[in-house]
Amino acid sequence: MSEATGERHASWLELFFDLVAVAGVAQLSHLVHTTTSWADAGLYVVCFLAFWTAWMCFTVYGNVRRDDARVAPVLGAMLGLAFMAAAVDEVGGERARPFAIAYILVRVLADRVWQQRGSLRVVVDWPVVQVGTGVVPWIVSLWAEGPWRYGLWALGLAFDLWLTFTVAGERMVEGFQRRQQGRRRDVPVPEFVHLDPAHIGERLGLFMIIVLGEGVLVVTEALAGAGHWTAPLYGTATGALALLAALWAVALRLGFGGIPFLGAHALPPRLMLPLHCLTAGIVAALASGLGDLVAHDELTPGTRWLVCGAVAALGVIGAGAGLAAGRRWWWALAVVLPVLVLPGLAGGLETGPRATVWLLAAALALQGIITRVRATRQ
Repeated sequence: MSEATGERHASWLELFFDLVAVAGVAQLSHLVHTTTSWADAGLYVVCFLAFWTAWMCFTVYGNVRRDDARVAPVLGAMLGLAFMAAAVDEVGGERARPFAIAYILVRVLADRVWQQRGSLRVVVDWPVVQVGTGVVPWIVSLWAEGPWRYGLWALGLAFDLWLTFTVAGERMVEGFQRRQQGRRRDVPVPEFVHLDPAHIGERLGLFMIIVLGEGVLVVTEALAGAGHWTAPLYGTATGALALLAALWAVALRLGFGGIPFLGAHALPPRLMLPLHCLTAGIVAALASGLGDLVAHDELTPGTRWLVCGAVAALGVIGAGAGLAAGRRWWWALAVVLPVLVLPGLAGGLETGPRATVWLLAAALALQGIITRVRATRQ
Protein backbone atom coordinates (compact mmCIF):
# COMPACT_ATOMS: atom_id res chain seq x y z
CA MET A 1 0.00 0.00 0.00
CA SER A 2 1.05 3.53 -0.62
CA GLU A 3 0.56 6.23 1.97
CA ALA A 4 1.12 9.92 1.60
CA THR A 5 4.02 11.14 3.68
CA GLY A 6 5.10 14.58 4.73
CA GLU A 7 2.81 17.39 5.82
CA ARG A 8 1.82 19.86 3.12
CA HIS A 9 -0.67 22.63 2.52
CA ALA A 10 -3.37 23.34 -0.04
CA SER A 11 -2.02 24.23 -3.48
CA TRP A 12 -3.05 27.28 -5.51
CA LEU A 13 -5.14 25.00 -7.70
CA GLU A 14 -6.98 23.61 -4.68
CA LEU A 15 -7.60 27.08 -3.27
CA PHE A 16 -8.92 28.25 -6.64
CA PHE A 17 -11.16 25.19 -6.78
CA ASP A 18 -12.58 26.07 -3.36
CA LEU A 19 -13.94 29.34 -4.75
CA VAL A 20 -16.81 27.35 -6.23
CA ALA A 21 -17.63 26.18 -2.71
CA VAL A 22 -18.15 29.84 -1.77
CA ALA A 23 -20.86 30.12 -4.41
CA GLY A 24 -22.40 26.78 -3.51
CA VAL A 25 -22.61 27.47 0.23
CA ALA A 26 -24.14 30.89 -0.43
CA GLN A 27 -26.87 29.44 -2.63
CA LEU A 28 -27.56 26.56 -0.27
CA SER A 29 -27.82 28.99 2.63
CA HIS A 30 -30.43 30.96 0.69
CA LEU A 31 -32.30 27.70 0.07
CA VAL A 32 -32.62 27.22 3.84
CA HIS A 33 -33.90 30.78 4.17
CA THR A 34 -36.85 29.99 1.88
CA THR A 35 -37.69 26.71 3.64
CA THR A 36 -41.32 26.56 4.78
CA SER A 37 -41.96 22.83 5.24
CA TRP A 38 -40.30 19.54 6.12
CA ALA A 39 -40.21 18.72 2.41
CA ASP A 40 -38.20 21.90 1.78
CA ALA A 41 -35.86 20.99 4.63
CA GLY A 42 -35.36 17.54 3.14
CA LEU A 43 -34.56 19.08 -0.23
CA TYR A 44 -31.90 21.25 1.42
CA VAL A 45 -30.32 18.19 3.03
CA VAL A 46 -30.23 16.33 -0.29
CA CYS A 47 -28.81 19.29 -2.22
CA PHE A 48 -26.17 20.07 0.41
CA LEU A 49 -25.04 16.44 0.57
CA ALA A 50 -24.89 16.23 -3.24
CA PHE A 51 -22.85 19.43 -3.55
CA TRP A 52 -20.53 18.43 -0.71
CA THR A 53 -20.02 14.94 -2.20
CA ALA A 54 -19.14 16.35 -5.61
CA TRP A 55 -16.73 18.83 -4.00
CA MET A 56 -15.19 16.11 -1.84
CA CYS A 57 -14.52 13.84 -4.84
CA PHE A 58 -12.00 16.33 -6.23
CA THR A 59 -10.71 17.30 -2.79
CA VAL A 60 -9.74 13.64 -2.35
CA TYR A 61 -8.22 13.66 -5.84
CA GLY A 62 -5.99 16.61 -4.94
CA ASN A 63 -5.12 15.04 -1.61
CA VAL A 64 -3.86 11.81 -3.18
CA ARG A 65 -2.37 13.08 -6.44
CA ARG A 66 -0.64 16.08 -4.85
CA ASP A 67 1.37 17.99 -7.45
CA ASP A 68 0.43 15.42 -10.12
CA ALA A 69 -3.22 16.54 -10.08
CA ARG A 70 -4.27 17.53 -13.58
CA VAL A 71 -5.64 21.03 -14.03
CA ALA A 72 -8.22 20.33 -16.76
CA PRO A 73 -10.37 17.83 -14.76
CA VAL A 74 -10.32 20.09 -11.71
CA LEU A 75 -11.49 23.06 -13.77
CA GLY A 76 -14.12 20.84 -15.38
CA ALA A 77 -15.38 19.88 -11.93
CA MET A 78 -15.45 23.56 -11.00
CA LEU A 79 -17.69 24.23 -13.97
CA GLY A 80 -20.06 21.44 -12.99
CA LEU A 81 -20.22 22.59 -9.37
CA ALA A 82 -20.86 26.16 -10.53
CA PHE A 83 -23.88 24.95 -12.52
CA MET A 84 -25.08 23.00 -9.49
CA ALA A 85 -24.79 26.12 -7.34
CA ALA A 86 -26.61 28.25 -9.92
CA ALA A 87 -29.44 25.72 -10.15
CA VAL A 88 -30.08 25.58 -6.40
CA ASP A 89 -32.41 28.59 -6.40
CA GLU A 90 -34.93 26.76 -8.63
CA VAL A 91 -33.95 23.19 -7.78
CA GLY A 92 -37.48 22.50 -6.63
CA GLY A 93 -38.75 23.36 -10.10
CA GLU A 94 -37.40 23.80 -13.60
CA ARG A 95 -33.71 23.61 -12.68
CA ALA A 96 -33.88 20.23 -11.00
CA ARG A 97 -32.79 18.41 -14.17
CA PRO A 98 -29.77 20.73 -14.84
CA PHE A 99 -28.73 20.24 -11.19
CA ALA A 100 -28.87 16.46 -11.60
CA ILE A 101 -27.01 16.51 -14.95
CA ALA A 102 -24.21 18.64 -13.49
CA TYR A 103 -23.90 16.30 -10.51
CA ILE A 104 -23.76 13.22 -12.74
CA LEU A 105 -21.07 14.73 -14.96
CA VAL A 106 -18.91 15.72 -11.99
CA ARG A 107 -19.17 12.23 -10.50
CA VAL A 108 -18.31 10.59 -13.85
CA LEU A 109 -15.33 12.90 -14.24
CA ALA A 110 -14.25 12.12 -10.67
CA ASP A 111 -14.14 8.43 -11.55
CA ARG A 112 -12.27 8.96 -14.84
CA VAL A 113 -9.38 10.94 -13.33
CA TRP A 114 -8.15 7.82 -11.55
CA GLN A 115 -7.94 5.75 -14.74
CA GLN A 116 -4.60 6.43 -16.37
CA ARG A 117 -2.77 4.24 -18.85
CA GLY A 118 -0.57 1.71 -17.09
CA SER A 119 -1.67 2.59 -13.54
CA LEU A 120 -4.69 2.43 -11.28
CA ARG A 121 -4.91 3.99 -7.84
CA VAL A 122 -7.63 2.86 -5.46
CA VAL A 123 -8.63 5.19 -2.61
CA VAL A 124 -9.16 2.87 0.34
CA ASP A 125 -10.38 5.49 2.82
CA TRP A 126 -13.30 6.84 0.75
CA PRO A 127 -14.43 4.41 -1.99
CA VAL A 128 -17.33 6.68 -3.03
CA VAL A 129 -14.92 8.66 -5.18
CA GLN A 130 -14.40 5.69 -7.52
CA VAL A 131 -17.63 3.68 -7.21
CA GLY A 132 -20.37 5.21 -9.34
CA THR A 133 -23.30 2.97 -8.42
CA GLY A 134 -24.82 5.76 -6.36
CA VAL A 135 -25.07 7.86 -9.53
CA VAL A 136 -27.47 5.39 -11.19
CA PRO A 137 -30.60 6.68 -9.36
CA TRP A 138 -29.62 10.21 -10.40
CA ILE A 139 -29.53 9.12 -14.04
CA VAL A 140 -32.95 7.50 -13.68
CA SER A 141 -34.26 10.71 -12.09
CA LEU A 142 -33.77 12.57 -15.37
CA TRP A 143 -37.01 10.93 -16.54
CA ALA A 144 -38.85 11.23 -13.20
CA GLU A 145 -41.14 14.01 -12.06
CA GLY A 146 -42.21 15.50 -8.76
CA PRO A 147 -41.28 13.84 -5.47
CA TRP A 148 -40.04 10.71 -7.26
CA ARG A 149 -37.12 12.71 -8.68
CA TYR A 150 -35.91 13.85 -5.27
CA GLY A 151 -36.52 10.42 -3.80
CA LEU A 152 -34.15 8.97 -6.39
CA TRP A 153 -31.56 11.60 -5.51
CA ALA A 154 -31.85 10.65 -1.85
CA LEU A 155 -31.57 6.96 -2.74
CA GLY A 156 -28.32 7.54 -4.63
CA LEU A 157 -26.83 9.56 -1.79
CA ALA A 158 -27.99 6.97 0.75
CA PHE A 159 -26.12 4.31 -1.21
CA ASP A 160 -22.98 6.45 -1.12
CA LEU A 161 -23.32 6.75 2.67
CA TRP A 162 -23.85 3.02 3.00
CA LEU A 163 -20.73 2.42 0.90
CA THR A 164 -18.77 4.87 3.04
CA PHE A 165 -19.62 3.11 6.29
CA THR A 166 -19.47 -0.52 5.12
CA VAL A 167 -16.91 -0.87 2.30
CA ALA A 168 -13.47 0.40 3.25
CA GLY A 169 -10.07 -0.70 4.40
CA GLU A 170 -9.08 -4.32 4.11
CA ARG A 171 -12.44 -5.46 2.71
CA MET A 172 -12.03 -3.19 -0.28
CA VAL A 173 -8.45 -4.30 -0.86
CA GLU A 174 -9.42 -7.99 -0.71
CA GLY A 175 -12.25 -7.41 -3.20
CA PHE A 176 -9.93 -5.80 -5.72
CA GLN A 177 -7.37 -8.56 -5.31
CA ARG A 178 -9.99 -11.26 -5.97
CA ARG A 179 -11.16 -9.52 -9.13
CA GLN A 180 -7.57 -9.24 -10.36
CA GLN A 181 -7.04 -12.99 -10.24
CA GLY A 182 -7.20 -14.60 -13.66
CA ARG A 183 -7.04 -11.33 -15.60
CA ARG A 184 -4.62 -10.57 -18.40
CA ARG A 185 -1.10 -9.64 -17.44
CA ASP A 186 -1.36 -6.26 -19.15
CA VAL A 187 -4.12 -5.16 -16.75
CA PRO A 188 -2.54 -2.70 -14.28
CA VAL A 189 -2.16 -3.88 -10.71
CA PRO A 190 -4.09 -1.51 -8.44
CA GLU A 191 -2.15 0.66 -6.04
CA PHE A 192 -4.02 1.18 -2.77
CA VAL A 193 -3.64 4.69 -1.37
CA HIS A 194 -4.71 6.45 1.81
CA LEU A 195 -5.57 10.06 2.46
CA ASP A 196 -3.02 12.47 3.89
CA PRO A 197 -4.61 13.22 7.31
CA ALA A 198 -3.04 16.64 7.87
CA HIS A 199 -3.85 17.85 4.36
CA ILE A 200 -7.45 16.58 4.39
CA GLY A 201 -7.93 18.20 7.79
CA GLU A 202 -6.78 21.52 6.37
CA ARG A 203 -9.08 21.18 3.35
CA LEU A 204 -12.08 20.38 5.54
CA GLY A 205 -11.19 23.29 7.80
CA LEU A 206 -11.06 25.64 4.80
CA PHE A 207 -14.54 24.50 3.79
CA MET A 208 -15.78 25.33 7.29
CA ILE A 209 -14.15 28.76 7.04
CA ILE A 210 -16.16 29.29 3.84
CA VAL A 211 -19.37 28.33 5.66
CA LEU A 212 -18.56 30.69 8.55
CA GLY A 213 -17.75 33.39 6.00
CA GLU A 214 -21.28 33.02 4.63
CA GLY A 215 -22.54 33.75 8.13
CA VAL A 216 -20.44 36.92 8.31
CA LEU A 217 -21.78 37.97 4.89
CA VAL A 218 -25.41 37.35 5.90
CA VAL A 219 -25.00 39.40 9.09
CA THR A 220 -23.27 42.22 7.23
CA GLU A 221 -25.95 42.34 4.52
CA ALA A 222 -28.73 42.40 7.11
CA LEU A 223 -26.99 45.20 9.00
CA ALA A 224 -26.44 47.18 5.80
CA GLY A 225 -30.10 46.80 4.84
CA ALA A 226 -31.42 47.99 8.20
CA GLY A 227 -33.09 51.39 7.97
CA HIS A 228 -32.23 52.94 11.33
CA TRP A 229 -29.39 51.64 13.47
CA THR A 230 -30.60 51.36 17.06
CA ALA A 231 -29.03 50.09 20.27
CA PRO A 232 -30.82 46.72 20.05
CA LEU A 233 -29.60 46.34 16.47
CA TYR A 234 -26.01 46.97 17.54
CA GLY A 235 -26.41 44.37 20.27
CA THR A 236 -27.91 41.75 17.96
CA ALA A 237 -25.31 42.22 15.21
CA THR A 238 -22.46 42.08 17.72
CA GLY A 239 -23.95 38.95 19.27
CA ALA A 240 -24.28 37.29 15.85
CA LEU A 241 -20.60 37.91 15.13
CA ALA A 242 -19.71 36.68 18.64
CA LEU A 243 -21.66 33.50 17.89
CA LEU A 244 -19.69 32.97 14.68
CA ALA A 245 -16.44 33.60 16.56
CA ALA A 246 -17.42 31.00 19.15
CA LEU A 247 -18.19 28.54 16.35
CA TRP A 248 -14.77 29.21 14.84
CA ALA A 249 -13.12 28.57 18.21
CA VAL A 250 -14.79 25.25 19.00
CA ALA A 251 -14.71 23.93 15.42
CA LEU A 252 -11.23 24.98 14.33
CA ARG A 253 -9.09 26.03 17.29
CA LEU A 254 -10.36 23.23 19.55
CA GLY A 255 -11.43 20.82 16.81
CA PHE A 256 -10.12 19.25 13.65
CA GLY A 257 -11.29 19.80 10.09
CA GLY A 258 -14.18 21.97 11.26
CA ILE A 259 -15.58 19.28 13.60
CA PRO A 260 -15.78 20.59 17.19
CA PHE A 261 -13.39 19.00 19.69
CA LEU A 262 -12.31 16.22 17.33
CA GLY A 263 -8.68 15.11 17.56
CA ALA A 264 -6.47 14.85 14.48
CA HIS A 265 -6.49 11.04 14.45
CA ALA A 266 -9.64 10.37 16.47
CA LEU A 267 -11.74 8.96 13.62
CA PRO A 268 -10.97 7.15 10.36
CA PRO A 269 -11.74 9.18 7.22
CA ARG A 270 -14.81 7.09 6.34
CA LEU A 271 -16.41 8.34 9.57
CA MET A 272 -14.84 11.81 9.71
CA LEU A 273 -15.93 12.87 6.22
CA PRO A 274 -19.69 12.29 6.69
CA LEU A 275 -19.45 13.93 10.12
CA HIS A 276 -17.85 16.97 8.52
CA CYS A 277 -20.67 17.13 5.96
CA LEU A 278 -23.26 17.00 8.75
CA THR A 279 -21.47 19.70 10.75
CA ALA A 280 -21.00 22.00 7.75
CA GLY A 281 -24.65 21.57 6.74
CA ILE A 282 -25.83 22.54 10.22
CA VAL A 283 -23.55 25.59 10.34
CA ALA A 284 -24.76 26.69 6.89
CA ALA A 285 -28.37 26.42 8.09
CA LEU A 286 -27.47 28.42 11.20
CA ALA A 287 -25.80 31.08 9.06
CA SER A 288 -28.99 31.49 7.03
CA GLY A 289 -30.95 32.28 10.18
CA LEU A 290 -28.55 34.92 11.48
CA GLY A 291 -29.78 37.40 8.88
CA ASP A 292 -33.31 37.22 10.29
CA LEU A 293 -31.97 37.72 13.80
CA VAL A 294 -30.33 40.98 12.73
CA ALA A 295 -32.96 42.20 10.27
CA HIS A 296 -36.13 41.77 12.36
CA ASP A 297 -37.26 42.98 15.75
CA GLU A 298 -39.36 39.85 16.23
CA LEU A 299 -38.48 36.26 15.43
CA THR A 300 -40.76 33.71 13.85
CA PRO A 301 -40.92 30.37 15.73
CA GLY A 302 -39.32 28.64 12.73
CA THR A 303 -36.26 30.90 12.72
CA ARG A 304 -35.87 30.74 16.50
CA TRP A 305 -35.95 26.96 16.60
CA LEU A 306 -33.69 26.75 13.54
CA VAL A 307 -30.84 28.66 15.19
CA CYS A 308 -31.43 27.12 18.63
CA GLY A 309 -31.66 23.61 17.24
CA ALA A 310 -28.53 24.12 15.13
CA VAL A 311 -26.44 25.19 18.14
CA ALA A 312 -27.78 22.30 20.23
CA ALA A 313 -26.99 19.82 17.44
CA LEU A 314 -23.47 21.19 17.05
CA GLY A 315 -22.94 20.88 20.79
CA VAL A 316 -24.00 17.24 20.81
CA ILE A 317 -21.76 16.51 17.81
CA GLY A 318 -18.86 18.21 19.57
CA ALA A 319 -19.36 16.18 22.73
CA GLY A 320 -19.43 12.95 20.75
CA ALA A 321 -16.35 13.95 18.75
CA GLY A 322 -14.53 14.81 21.96
CA LEU A 323 -15.30 11.38 23.38
CA ALA A 324 -13.92 9.85 20.17
CA ALA A 325 -10.77 11.92 20.67
CA GLY A 326 -10.24 10.39 24.12
CA ARG A 327 -11.84 12.97 26.39
CA ARG A 328 -13.59 11.84 29.58
CA TRP A 329 -17.33 11.28 29.92
CA TRP A 330 -17.67 13.99 32.57
CA TRP A 331 -16.16 16.51 30.16
CA ALA A 332 -18.73 15.51 27.52
CA LEU A 333 -21.53 15.96 30.06
CA ALA A 334 -20.16 19.35 31.12
CA VAL A 335 -19.92 20.71 27.55
CA VAL A 336 -23.25 19.34 26.35
CA LEU A 337 -25.30 20.88 29.16
CA PRO A 338 -24.85 24.55 28.09
CA VAL A 339 -25.82 23.82 24.47
CA LEU A 340 -28.97 22.03 25.57
CA VAL A 341 -30.07 24.31 28.41
CA LEU A 342 -29.39 27.78 26.96
CA PRO A 343 -30.85 27.16 23.46
CA GLY A 344 -33.78 25.42 25.19
CA LEU A 345 -34.37 28.54 27.29
CA ALA A 346 -34.18 30.79 24.24
CA GLY A 347 -36.68 28.67 22.36
CA GLY A 348 -39.03 27.98 25.25
CA LEU A 349 -39.15 31.55 26.57
CA GLU A 350 -39.50 32.97 23.03
CA THR A 351 -36.72 35.48 23.60
CA GLY A 352 -36.10 38.35 21.20
CA PRO A 353 -33.29 38.41 18.61
CA ARG A 354 -30.70 40.05 20.86
CA ALA A 355 -31.26 37.77 23.85
CA THR A 356 -31.44 34.69 21.61
CA VAL A 357 -28.16 35.29 19.84
CA TRP A 358 -26.28 36.10 23.03
CA LEU A 359 -27.62 33.00 24.79
CA LEU A 360 -26.43 30.88 21.86
CA ALA A 361 -23.02 32.58 21.81
CA ALA A 362 -22.71 32.02 25.57
CA ALA A 363 -23.52 28.31 25.17
CA LEU A 364 -20.68 27.77 22.70
CA ALA A 365 -18.30 30.02 24.66
CA LEU A 366 -18.94 27.94 27.80
CA GLN A 367 -17.98 24.81 25.85
CA GLY A 368 -14.66 26.41 24.94
CA ILE A 369 -14.02 27.66 28.47
CA ILE A 370 -14.73 24.27 30.03
CA THR A 371 -12.35 22.61 27.57
CA ARG A 372 -9.62 25.17 28.19
CA VAL A 373 -9.92 24.84 31.95
CA ARG A 374 -9.69 21.07 31.70
CA ALA A 375 -6.58 21.33 29.50
CA THR A 376 -4.94 23.76 31.96
CA ARG A 377 -5.51 21.47 34.94
CA GLN A 378 -3.99 18.42 33.25
